[in-house]
Amino acid sequence: MSSSPRPPSAPWPPQRPSKRSKLRNGSVIIPSTGERSHRSFTLRPSDSLPSSHSDSSVDSALSPFFSRQSLSDRAHAAAHIAYEVAIRVLRWLDSPVGHGVLKCTLAYTLGSLATFWSPLSEFLGKLDGKHVVATLTVYFHPARSVGSMIEAVLIAVVAVAYGELISILSMCTSVLFGDVMDMPALAHVLVLVVFIGGGFGFMGWVKQRMGNPLVDTGSTLASLAIIGVVTKETAILTSVFSNQKIIQILKMLIMGITITTVVNLAVWRTSAVFALRESMTKASVSLGDMLSLITRGFLSGCEDDARSPEFDAASSTYASVYPQMTKNLREAKFERYFLGYEKIYQLERAVVKSMETLAQSIGGLRSAANSQFALLKEPMSTLPRVMSSSEAVTSPVFSPTLHREILTSMKIARDRMPMLSAIDEASEGSHEDERRRSEDAAANLPPFRNASEIFELFIELLGPSMKSLAYTLSEVLREPPFGTPPKYNITINEHFRHSLADALSLFNEARAHALEELYKSLELDRTKSDSIQADFEEVAAACGHFSFSLQTFGEEMQKYLDVLDDLKFACDHRTRSWHWVKWWNRGSNRRALTLPYNNQVERDPLIKPIKKSALPKGIADPLVKRRDTYSWKAAPETQRTKVVATVSQRILGAVRRFARDDIRFGLKVGIGAALWASLSFLPQTRDFYRHWRGEWGLLSFMIVCNMTVGAANTSGTARFMGTLLGIATAGLNWAVSHQSALGLIPLGSLVAFLSFYVIIAQGKAPMGRITLLAYNVSTLYAYSLSQKVDDDDDDEGGVDPIMREILLHRLTAVTAGILWGLIVCRLIWPISARKKFKEGLSMLYLQMGLIWKRGPLAILLRSDCARSYLRTGEQAALQKYAARLDALRASAAREFELRGPFPAEHGRLLMGCARRLLDAFYAMSLVTQRRGSLTEGERALLRYTADERALLCDRICHVFQVLASSLMLEYPLTDALPGVARMRDRLLGKIFQFRKEHQQQRDLEDESGGAAGGGINAAGAGDVDFGRLAHVNVEERDYALLYAYALVTGQVAEELKAVAKEIEGLFGVLDEDTLLLQ
Repeated sequence: MSSSPRPPSAPWPPQRPSKRSKLRNGSVIIPSTGERSHRSFTLRPSDSLPSSHSDSSVDSALSPFFSRQSLSDRAHAAAHIAYEVAIRVLRWLDSPVGHGVLKCTLAYTLGSLATFWSPLSEFLGKLDGKHVVATLTVYFHPARSVGSMIEAVLIAVVAVAYGELISILSMCTSVLFGDVMDMPALAHVLVLVVFIGGGFGFMGWVKQRMGNPLVDTGSTLASLAIIGVVTKETAILTSVFSNQKIIQILKMLIMGITITTVVNLAVWRTSAVFALRESMTKASVSLGDMLSLITRGFLSGCEDDARSPEFDAASSTYASVYPQMTKNLREAKFERYFLGYEKIYQLERAVVKSMETLAQSIGGLRSAANSQFALLKEPMSTLPRVMSSSEAVTSPVFSPTLHREILTSMKIARDRMPMLSAIDEASEGSHEDERRRSEDAAANLPPFRNASEIFELFIELLGPSMKSLAYTLSEVLREPPFGTPPKYNITINEHFRHSLADALSLFNEARAHALEELYKSLELDRTKSDSIQADFEEVAAACGHFSFSLQTFGEEMQKYLDVLDDLKFACDHRTRSWHWVKWWNRGSNRRALTLPYNNQVERDPLIKPIKKSALPKGIADPLVKRRDTYSWKAAPETQRTKVVATVSQRILGAVRRFARDDIRFGLKVGIGAALWASLSFLPQTRDFYRHWRGEWGLLSFMIVCNMTVGAANTSGTARFMGTLLGIATAGLNWAVSHQSALGLIPLGSLVAFLSFYVIIAQGKAPMGRITLLAYNVSTLYAYSLSQKVDDDDDDEGGVDPIMREILLHRLTAVTAGILWGLIVCRLIWPISARKKFKEGLSMLYLQMGLIWKRGPLAILLRSDCARSYLRTGEQAALQKYAARLDALRASAAREFELRGPFPAEHGRLLMGCARRLLDAFYAMSLVTQRRGSLTEGERALLRYTADERALLCDRICHVFQVLASSLMLEYPLTDALPGVARMRDRLLGKIFQFRKEHQQQRDLEDESGGAAGGGINAAGAGDVDFGRLAHVNVEERDYALLYAYALVTGQVAEELKAVAKEIEGLFGVLDEDTLLLQ
């Protein structure tokens, strides 16, 4: 018997032909028309990503200028450059940012007329301080939407009323105790403690509690009103009731707010509703770009697309648009409620929530793609030959740990692993023939040799449908749902819903077929050891995991379109209602519309929402409560101990309530304001206070005071630089204009234009505001003195102002107020952003560990798929908490300590790990949520692996707790940190054992004709009886749920390793030779 010899160069086993280099075209649904096509297309990002060559016009014009030889040619080139610059400036002025700067400049100019124009100046009276009108147009500037202006007016009205109330009550108290009862010292003490300390402290508490920039501005407005009456005027000091200053301040406040509101509504009015729809469009486009790039990366098997500059640009675009979208939503609420369109706002809010869900799904999709990249990077040894069936049965079952250790030692295997080739679309005519040939040849293909071949088969089967669905989804997201500016009318394409439904239907059909063929190939390929077979099935689970995540994203898109349709219908059939005004019936109308797919079962156990304050609390209340009570619980229980414990706990509880951050911040603001204002009441310092204009220092103190030391440092530095700029421009303008109003008005408008450019265009509001504030209290104040105002200002020249003295007094007062604010924030109950970041990050990691300890699959089994381990609202709350921590990290970088600067880079990396962990958590929730029911095989697998999964969950929770404790205590880790990989391998080994035992029982039953009795019970198998296991229908796809769980736990384990590495870089590592007992 002879046979032709095998060529020596032919590999064994024969290699499967690669199909990835020629990916056939699938049936793509064109979203705009609903047409089904087989045309070629490519998953690429949109053209809306920022380009880097937008500023080349002027640069191209500069080069010929220096190359010209003659003077006339250079003059011509200079004229061309000037023309180009003028065109760019005009275009910028015609942009929304330019409109905002011009509007603010106009409002400031009108506000300054209260000082420069005699009729308005006489209307405000003979007292000085009329520059407050212009100052109000700075703090409540008109470069905002109508909704924000409505909110600003409401806050301004409350602030004015509060300031006037404090002023009147303090004056009445001074008259009552100082004049009627003849106790001026007591009157001054009461005014200082109650109305200065208490009034300013209450404003500080409100600032921290609300966490709203407009509330901060309102507190500044109220401070202006109180300071101008209580500390600057002599009526309270002499116990005389005088309403002149109260009436003047009221007039100025009303005038400033009116000017700002009129300019806002009459000049280039902007709507928060239109801004919201514009930001929604940008967010939708960026989501579509990220979706296409992630899917393209999965299809190519290379993570370059997920790490490309295009993906980073799309991700950063969404990261910058999302805060603006939430801000616009808040402002749109005021517009909608004011006009009576409450229901429309609730639907707009539902659209934003739906987009948040889509963004979370993008994170889960990226996490699923990362699992593919990680598996392809793992070294897999190629098989020297195909084992026979008898060898496969008798071959020893290697444990996953041993298998992985062997593979790790074989470094050469990584170099030999085939890489996935790039995708090129096949021609349209070869579509059907190619598909038929691939299906006919699937059964005759050689066995798999490595992970990439499994992916190649999966991509060959599902790649075209996956690519088509991603194309349809991305095109729907990139199509603006709100039309074109400036109205942004809702223009939803009527074909979108049907196109998306058809695309999902095609994908679901192809997905079921692809997974069936994939697992059939794995089922037929039983010639490998169980460990290698399990690795292949893990790769197959990664394929199913990504396809399921993409399918879930498509379903979320359908719900997104449903909400958009509801919004369009509500806008087309709008009706007015003002139910929010009915405060007596608010309970029945309080619940806003929610997304249509939120089920009541998941909405009941909502976690406590993250508060609007921008500062995380730090150590959670349950931990503090346990720390406060464990000593009493451990003490012997007697009658006397019980009474003392009750009293002690109540006292401690009251102290804890008063020790909250917001209350402490309010107290220290009140204490600092009272100590500063006491200089105006003490006879020894009263003249000093008035000479150096201490009232502006008190106002600067209120502006500088921030919750954390880092924020106060940032604000103080910016305001000091702004003060220097304001003082310098005031002196220059006063000298140039020769004290003429006709010169000061345009020069002041120029200063306002530049300052508002800093505030609006550059986003440096503290610096721009303080620049104009310093300019106002110098230039406008000096001009009002020259108009013979009724005030005691002879030390600064009176009707002939001494500008040098005025500038020196203002600079000294403002600088002293800034320094006093920094001292108070640093010395009186300092709230460190470093400490808050450390505690908040520890709580975030600890919370994630507790969430994972619930058991993603255990809850699925216990609730019969009715609940998910990640409850509704938790993912959004965790992401909001992470965003708060990012803000704290930025503030912590400005805090100075003797121990050294804040490790900003380590903090950034730790927050990056936290975000990737949150993505993995959400990816796991996508696997478990909205499953109809568990199959018989899945239920048997979950019961059989219950102990191993519980141990794995406990181990992950344990590692989270160890890392959180190390961060909290700033202690180094030991070099014996418990690992997750071994527990995960133990779970995989249990799955292998289940497969082996199930196959053995099936074989025994086949041999005995179905009479095999039950007596085989494996240890640790839960309530699974292997005597009955042969009758359980376990298919290959039933293993996908557990393998997807193993994939996500692998990602969690890798991120925990990265967190541990960063902590080791910060605090070091304890080894066995470290001496601690000293």
